[in-house]
Amino acid sequence: MAAKPRVATCSLTGCFGCHMSLLDIDERIIDLIGLVDFDKSPIDDIKSFTGPVDVGIIEGGVSNDENVEVLRSFREHCGVLVAVGECALTGGVPSMRNLVPLKECLEEAYLKGPTLVGGAIPNDPEIPLLLDRVYPCHEVVRIDYMLPGCPPSADVLWTALAALLKGEEPKLGYELIKYD
Repeated sequence: MAAKPRVATCSLTGCFGCHMSLLDIDERIIDLIGLVDFDKSPIDDIKSFTGPVDVGIIEGGVSNDENVEVLRSFREHCGVLVAVGECALTGGVPSMRNLVPLKECLEEAYLKGPTLVGGAIPNDPEIPLLLDRVYPCHEVVRIDYMLPGCPPSADVLWTALAALLKGEEPKLGYELIKYD
């Protein structure tokens, strides 16, 4: 019996809504489990890659040094890398902080906020260092496919993943990617 294609997923800086949309494929999740083996993913709670992966799915923007490391690792381990959702494609809502210099953002959050009494900007080596801004994934690594939406619908994710698993180009008709 041939090995099933391997899929990995992760969430960077975002709300995890794209993973929720993937789970929204409803009963097709049983079909998906029959088609693929999940590798590194919150879906199966595997924390590290166990080998090469056919398709990697990334959601979220890149806001800290840990996100950069994770994204580069996905690019290294995944034959095809798919960015899903507006945070991965544009930085999304987290990129609103790009309008304010990082120093000012940290000072407002930890030193000057109206509900703060005292405070200090966190400086623990265990906390990932924030980047100067939130970057879309394609500005950090090469992305093979981008699926728009906030989040993309379950049907968009299913259609694209099913095509990729067959070695085909995803064809998303207008009805799948229109947002009114």
